[in-house]
Amino acid sequence: MENLKRILENQGYAIVGKHSAVKLCHWLRKSLLENIPCYKHTFYGIESHRCLQMTPAVFHCTQKCLYCWRFQGFTLTELKDADEPSFILEKCIEEQRRLLTGYKGDERVSLEKWKEAMEPKHVACSLTGEPTLYPYLSQFFEECHKRGMTTFLVTNGTMPEMLEKMDVLPKQIYITIAAPNEEIYKKLCCPLIPNAWEKINNTLELLQSLETRTVIRHTLVKGWNLGYEEEYAKLDEKANPWFIEPKGYMYVGYSRERMKIENMPSHEEIRKFGEKLGELLGYKIEAERKDSRVVLLGRGKERKIKC
Repeated sequence: MENLKRILENQGYAIVGKHSAVKLCHWLRKSLLENIPCYKHTFYGIESHRCLQMTPAVFHCTQKCLYCWRFQGFTLTELKDADEPSFILEKCIEEQRRLLTGYKGDERVSLEKWKEAMEPKHVACSLTGEPTLYPYLSQFFEECHKRGMTTFLVTNGTMPEMLEKMDVLPKQIYITIAAPNEEIYKKLCCPLIPNAWEKINNTLELLQSLETRTVIRHTLVKGWNLGYEEEYAKLDEKANPWFIEPKGYMYVGYSRERMKIENMPSHEEIRKFGEKLGELLGYKIEAERKDSRVVLLGRGKERKIKC
């Protein structure tokens, strides 16, 4: 475990407690240095420089996706001896501030914007690992909301039982559906737990009953899972999400050990996929970001997230 910690710290992660971590997002830095926000700002109004990117399960996941660009030197699928939610949030904010310290003297950074960044207003529970393995996730989001923070949860959908029992939900839930069928899922996402595809489908069926904003994200890898719009549409129909985000795989990080640059679709290919999927489901393209190779499909629901 100590070796894993050293590897992650060398990559810019700050380890919090026994199993959590925070890291400055690429787009947080872009926002501070170049005043360019991430696509979540374009889509949902998130202030990129005030976003806390973290995970309560840095060493734990239920999949080893071939397209994942994060470090995958772990195989833990159960999280035991868990830290308290209030401790995790407080320490993550503390570490975020420490990581931001060096930006204060950078002439490219507005002092006012840096001061805002030191007071994060949004928590993106996604960074790495599978957050729903953390047993106190509901209480964690409650702590965030007490501070007036908005929250996103990004999950691979393999833990429907956790979502079902949560009393406090995040303000927006992302489910990553990276395969149109079980055969491709097993080859591309490499599940580490039994019945993972069945569990994902259970999550999709559960999703529309949850009283929060919902998003299906399709991470699309050319030559692997791009296309298959009719099969994806059948999966999306189960969830009836507020929004759908078709997003292109990016040839970065550790994924380069398993993928080729040719596996990265163009924005035009992602847009074409989105148009076809939208036609099948009755959604329209409401926004897009070429630099992130992502489009937003919606049906006119409120896009700006509020606490």
